[in-house]
Amino acid sequence: MNLEKPRILIADPLDAEGMEILRSHVELVELPAISQDELVAMVGDFDGLIVRSRAKATQEVLNAGTRNGRLRVVGRAGVGVDNIDVAAATQAGVIVVNAPTGNILAAAEHTVAMLLSLSRQIPQADKSVRAGEWRRTAFVGVEINGKRLGLIGLGRIASLVAERVQGFGMEVVAFDPYVGKDYTSNLGVELVELDELLETSDYISVHVPATDQTRNMISESQLRRCKAGVRLVNCARGGIIDEDALLRALESGHVAGAALDVFVMEPPVGSPLLDHPGVVLTPHIAGSTREAQRQVAIDVAEQVVAVLNGQMARYAINTPILPPKDLEVLTPYIDLAERLGRFLTQFEPGMLDRMELTAHGPIADHDLAYLEAAALKGLLDGVVAERVNLVNARLIARQRGLALSQRRQHHHSERYENLLTLTVGNDERQRLVRGSILQNEPHIVCIDDLWVDFVAKGHFLLTWHFDRPGIIGTIGTMLGENDVNIAYMHVGRRSPRGEAIMVLGLDEAIPERLFPEILAMPHNYWVKAVDL
Repeated sequence: MNLEKPRILIADPLDAEGMEILRSHVELVELPAISQDELVAMVGDFDGLIVRSRAKATQEVLNAGTRNGRLRVVGRAGVGVDNIDVAAATQAGVIVVNAPTGNILAAAEHTVAMLLSLSRQIPQADKSVRAGEWRRTAFVGVEINGKRLGLIGLGRIASLVAERVQGFGMEVVAFDPYVGKDYTSNLGVELVELDELLETSDYISVHVPATDQTRNMISESQLRRCKAGVRLVNCARGGIIDEDALLRALESGHVAGAALDVFVMEPPVGSPLLDHPGVVLTPHIAGSTREAQRQVAIDVAEQVVAVLNGQMARYAINTPILPPKDLEVLTPYIDLAERLGRFLTQFEPGMLDRMELTAHGPIADHDLAYLEAAALKGLLDGVVAERVNLVNARLIARQRGLALSQRRQHHHSERYENLLTLTVGNDERQRLVRGSILQNEPHIVCIDDLWVDFVAKGHFLLTWHFDRPGIIGTIGTMLGENDVNIAYMHVGRRSPRGEAIMVLGLDEAIPERLFPEILAMPHNYWVKAVDL
């Protein structure tokens, strides 16, 4: 047994409490100033990689990390993952985790601080006083009470911003096509179209991720639609506001001011925005409070350890996200689904043309995405050349033309309250296996149409035979003579002296040389060894 601890490379500074969690589980290598070339050269020696915003987990890095099949998880100590090639990670079967809640309060408070600083010209006034000046009339600000704030995106950070500025007497509207009116009304926020937001808002704050769709979302044409004298805040991601267009709008006076924490190029060396008196600038620190850095470090450390221990992460970017309550219910069934897939691959190898997962009973009320991914992992892992896990199982299945389907039967079966049925087949035939959780253990309870019941763990010998006196005893004697111990036995049959399946749970794997002898016994026509 390999007792070596997993190795984690820390490629950016990480708070001490997160480091302490990691040290108790893994071997750490801290290189917070590592270059990209060095990262590519070294990452293949590690099971996990943790970054913040400086180091980048590019496709080249991920390919290098998985070349020998070692890298399993990349953690981002923060919200955004634009410095991680998530698509390449998914293809490689690397789980990407982040810490989306650890610094949301910090980011919201910084957004409000930037809005107030912009309104009252606080940085400019501070600079003037330090220079020995006392120009009170030069820094007459504007009040935010009674003004309209337009939020582009209404996620967790924007929602906190809305709650806080309403305390200052601001009216808040938002554009976000992915939230419902009930959600916004509970926040006291009016949902509007983007054009209306631009045309009527005194302040605009952006809260969307950096994607191809949001790049230059606020361009020259959008800025022209804005209300004259508008003030813009961006503490989300650089590039959402077109910086060149923003500069022109500032110089023309159409935009009264801007507060920017993020930039297209960081640091924004040579940017004309650095010299504009109407711009408030901070160095990408919206999420950087002591409390936030502590929490995101803890969150990402706990998730990286969970992944390396074969558990699920709370905030995995490239696996389905489940609420904690669902996760608690589904966790044993995720393990069961994978075991059903592994069983079928060994029971009937090569029949991977289609797969159907059916959930029976209350379990059908939950999201089946994880269960389907787990079943695919069981079916494909070790069969295809790629490493298969919950991250890339569905992608690999579709690339190989495997048709996937899910069914839900909300009433429970006659025998079991919750039941999973996994069916694989092609145009000629199909096989199915059913399983349930009994006494907190995964059980296989049906193979094809024969009901059985055995714990889906360990080594098994399965025989398909006609039920005749002496068959079970003969096989048991043969195994005993070859020092193979039988832990338990279960037989399922259609009728007395009819077709039957026998499952023998073994303490050790059966030698392959015994298969021909068992198969040659009278009335046996099928023998399989399965290892779960």
